[in-house]
Amino acid sequence: MVTSRFAHSISLFHNTVLLLISGLLLTACGKQEGSKASSAESSNAVASVADTGNTNLPGMQLNPLESTNVMRSFLARGVVRNLGSDGQTVVVRHEEIPGFMPRMTMEFTVRDTNELRGLSAGQAITFNVKATDTDSWIENIRHAATNDLAPLPSSEPSSSSLLHIAQMKPGDVLPDAEVLAEDGRIVKLSEFQGRALAFTFIFTRCPLPDYCPRMNQHFNRARDLLLHQPGGPTNWQFLSISFDPEFDKPGVLTRYAYSYRGKNVDRWLFAAAPTNVMASFVSQLDFRFANEGGSFLHNLRTVVLDPQRRIHRQFDGNKWKAEELAQAMADAARAN
Repeated sequence: MVTSRFAHSISLFHNTVLLLISGLLLTACGKQEGSKASSAESSNAVASVADTGNTNLPGMQLNPLESTNVMRSFLARGVVRNLGSDGQTVVVRHEEIPGFMPRMTMEFTVRDTNELRGLSAGQAITFNVKATDTDSWIENIRHAATNDLAPLPSSEPSSSSLLHIAQMKPGDVLPDAEVLAEDGRIVKLSEFQGRALAFTFIFTRCPLPDYCPRMNQHFNRARDLLLHQPGGPTNWQFLSISFDPEFDKPGVLTRYAYSYRGKNVDRWLFAAAPTNVMASFVSQLDFRFANEGGSFLHNLRTVVLDPQRRIHRQFDGNKWKAEELAQAMADAARAN
């Protein structure tokens, strides 16, 4: 009886061990398969990014298709260039802001206008840049010792001389110009003859959401409105022109463009303008631009041409709506 019970216990122990070993083997297999699946998923994700070009290069703003609406805050230092006449903005030539943008001359919005009191051109300051997916501003402006800041290069004379307001007005014909398209082609504005053309000036390293990114979002929305307008015109084109040709090569522009228009490239082209062409644009349009030691000082200007390349309308700044641009394009497309 004892021997029988002992044998039975041994049998149970043996079966239990077998079950445990089997379970461990199954678990290990499951982990191995899961690991393989994860690797495959990672490979597919990398392949997807490579195929679509959907990637964020250093110095470029977050992909709008991956918006998180997270508030970001960065400490910055710079020198005041001038104060805006609206009492709500200040132009600052700032140092590099790690993780956000290279050194640049930017016009910043100040929500608490009391912080602008006592500021004057040439003063060194520290401040915080606040940015969401759709808006940006600065706060906590403090005076700083000038010797705490890196020397700021002077403006290039050839670029500084471009800072003036031009004379062209609605009805004037814009002279032809050549730009380098995102696919490597040299494109002339005259190639769009017969179509209404809307173009604006951007550069891919611009991180402030209410500047170049907002222009792109307005173009995307206006294009969508025109594409889905019942009985609307079809003879129109959008063109986003970078004034940073040294950095914004065709490959960079293609990746950047994808983050706004996705795979639908219909009637929206990105291109870069060489320095001589930018000089021509600035001398003809109310676009103010200067290159200060690799940093850009610029305003926002969007131009609509009719099919005869006449200026139909110009949009200043970033306060206008995409619906206004779509309507201007539709009107321009029908112009005789």
